[in-house]
Amino acid sequence: MSNPVSLQNVANMRALTPLDFLDRAVEAFPARTAVVWQGNRWSYAEFAGIVTAMIEMLQENNIGSGDVVAIMSGNRPEMLAAHYAIPAVGAILNALNTRLDPAATEYILSHSGAKLVLADPARASVTGEAATKVGVPHFVFSPGDTPKESLSLLEASPVTKCSFAAGIKDEFQPIALNYTSGTTGKPKGVLLNHRGAYLNTLGNIISLGFDAQTVYLWTLPMFHVNGWGHTWAVTAAGGVHVCLDKVIPADIFQLIETYGVTHMACAPVVLYMLLNDPARKLRDPSRPLRVASGGAAPTSTLITDMEALGFEFIHLYGLTESFGPTTMQQLNPQEMLEPAEQRARLLSRQGVRHITANIVKVVDNDGQQVPADGATLGEIVLCGNTIMSGYHQDPQATQQAFKGGVFHTGDLAVLHPDGRIEIRDRTKDLIISGGENISSLEVEDALHSHPDVSMAAVVAVPDEKWGEIPCAFIEAHPNSGLDEEVLLEFCRERLARFKVPRIFVFAELPKTATGKIQKLALRESAKKLASPHGETQP
Repeated sequence: MSNPVSLQNVANMRALTPLDFLDRAVEAFPARTAVVWQGNRWSYAEFAGIVTAMIEMLQENNIGSGDVVAIMSGNRPEMLAAHYAIPAVGAILNALNTRLDPAATEYILSHSGAKLVLADPARASVTGEAATKVGVPHFVFSPGDTPKESLSLLEASPVTKCSFAAGIKDEFQPIALNYTSGTTGKPKGVLLNHRGAYLNTLGNIISLGFDAQTVYLWTLPMFHVNGWGHTWAVTAAGGVHVCLDKVIPADIFQLIETYGVTHMACAPVVLYMLLNDPARKLRDPSRPLRVASGGAAPTSTLITDMEALGFEFIHLYGLTESFGPTTMQQLNPQEMLEPAEQRARLLSRQGVRHITANIVKVVDNDGQQVPADGATLGEIVLCGNTIMSGYHQDPQATQQAFKGGVFHTGDLAVLHPDGRIEIRDRTKDLIISGGENISSLEVEDALHSHPDVSMAAVVAVPDEKWGEIPCAFIEAHPNSGLDEEVLLEFCRERLARFKVPRIFVFAELPKTATGKIQKLALRESAKKLASPHGETQP
């Protein structure tokens, strides 16, 4: 090239950050409703005022670039505002699981190096105790227990001119530090950057069909991978955030009816709660509502029942390390004509990557792509712009996760001829009995097809003779009278004999705040049921 030109300068390069979506919303439609909570409404200009008030509070407390600010809160306007205010001052948002106890909270505050803690009144006792032990300032959203600490933001004056994104100069700087749920051990701190959050937000908008008519119900905790990025995506689309303090089926159905909810997202456990609640009679199936679900593979029975309520089901798959969802499964027009059972079977797959997500492969032990035969098992690996920067203060775990130039998910899947992936199990959940691999998901799907089973989880029990055998933990519908003999016969009719659970335990399943079944706890319980002589307990 005879006259080379600069390919990058201040005119054509600006750091990507999801904060820019709120700047645009205030500029483009300041009077449009942004947030609804407890019967109150805030416009985008009024919401920007809440964000500005939080920024001022952070600056007054010397919070700046690189500082970690922790927050433990339900889905209320201040929690949503924190997703903009904390990054706007260059700090890192550390949203805490609302079910953490003081000891776990103290661990995360210490490990993250948090400089300040925010909380809603319901969690203030937990965060207050932990903050005191770590020695960091603690503020409680109004109404707080102590007037001095109470943080009143919701009456802030509207803001019609803002530039929350102006302070972001490096799009690779951290925007969030999210700790894994800890279902398999000590939680790890996952560092996410502004660039990945921006791109994942756009992917969510396109994949889920968010637009200016979107009314999004917050059944998904905002602390869970930043609400899978929907904290930013709904704003970018100009939709309405309908905040929900607690997942109560009757409240959910009422909010859907009152505000004309068009979208929601949640773990399958929430959907089971909705299906099993009498308030479902409030639901008008003729009004379509798109439901995105992930965190655990849905069963065919769940999908079929949701369709009957008029819910359009989208199956998502992702991890904290991939900014939340990275693949999605939607049916094409031809598949929508299939019988209900076939549609449900197809929707239980994880599908293909969404438009801005990572490269997704299913590889063997040598790192080679498995054949697209729907049978050969391999590990899902990812690479791309929506992958974490690494684990906070854990270079060894980061290096292991990125081994071979890809991110290892630890999830086992097959690749179908149409290019869609289907998870068959987690590496830690695969049961190997007598040398045969047993997919816990396959057994769970069979159990869920029984009409009296509300939820089921299957784990391995150590066995001297077989190595491992499957153990099923069952939540039955109230007053169903379901027992072990009935389920045993039911499974024998649907599964190969070696896959049939040898032990059935009827109890409430332990779950995280995001609805994931805590299989680590179940595995520990199952160990106590094993016999040292290869003869399982009845």
